[in-house]
Amino acid sequence: LAWATTTGSEDIVVAVLDSGVDYQHEDLRENMWTRPASMDPYHDSDLGTIDDENGYSAIEGLPDPMDDNGHGTHCAGIIGAEGENNLGIAGVNWKIKIMPLKFMSAGGFGTTKDAIEAINYVIDRKKAGVNVRVISASWGSTQKSRALEDVIRKAYENDILFVAAAGNATTDNDRRPHFPSSYNVPNVVSVAALDRNDQLAKFSNYGAKSVAIAAPGVEILSTWLGNQYEEKSGTSMATPVVSGVAALILAQNPGMSVDDLRKKLMDSTDPIVALKGKTVSGGRINAAKALE
Repeated sequence: LAWATTTGSEDIVVAVLDSGVDYQHEDLRENMWTRPASMDPYHDSDLGTIDDENGYSAIEGLPDPMDDNGHGTHCAGIIGAEGENNLGIAGVNWKIKIMPLKFMSAGGFGTTKDAIEAINYVIDRKKAGVNVRVISASWGSTQKSRALEDVIRKAYENDILFVAAAGNATTDNDRRPHFPSSYNVPNVVSVAALDRNDQLAKFSNYGAKSVAIAAPGVEILSTWLGNQYEEKSGTSMATPVVSGVAALILAQNPGMSVDDLRKKLMDSTDPIVALKGKTVSGGRINAAKALE
């Protein structure tokens, strides 16, 4: 129903902060962001000049954000695998620009320092004129970092939404916070996962005060390395659904502020019995309602 209104826009950029993205994947290639020829390469006072033609890698010795794990590619496909191309799947957006950010290794591990570097990169590119409006972050831990919280706040000040996975430990984030999804910053949207029966996924974290919203996150088919497609489950898969709906809203309302965008997401849910007392909204994301 949402797609009757818009299938997305190439003018909207969503950054996937993850293990990078297989930007040569047949179903993603046309929707990948590349640095415009008119824009200078990224320069950082500590790191020097970095060739960010295909996005950004914060991992030392790996300047290229090509995915060698698969996780980031799966998340990217949910947000924006190309639609109506007779290939694979269609993402929440058929047309979009996905900016790959690599801070997790082939083994799926990353450091807070590298995550901060990657977010700083997004803020820099936004200031340079890239219309990057959403960071999708399907990762986290119980370790709190003041520096990470500060850079997410800086993203907020630059009108960038930060959508984060609630976590997969079946725990209450109100009692045992999970970061970055539990940072109390106005641009953070924490996402829980639902199964196909609208039950809270058995692995999903929850929190009546700290988890904003829920989206499908069980047995989700999406893009994988080397032109493959795989089914995966996790709040990692629910998060890009919400990031994708945010991008659809922006395709329809390009000038919308980050505060209004977050409010729109929260206001356009379907109430779900299983979520009562488990999330702030008590509902599942509804793309059609978000575009009304």
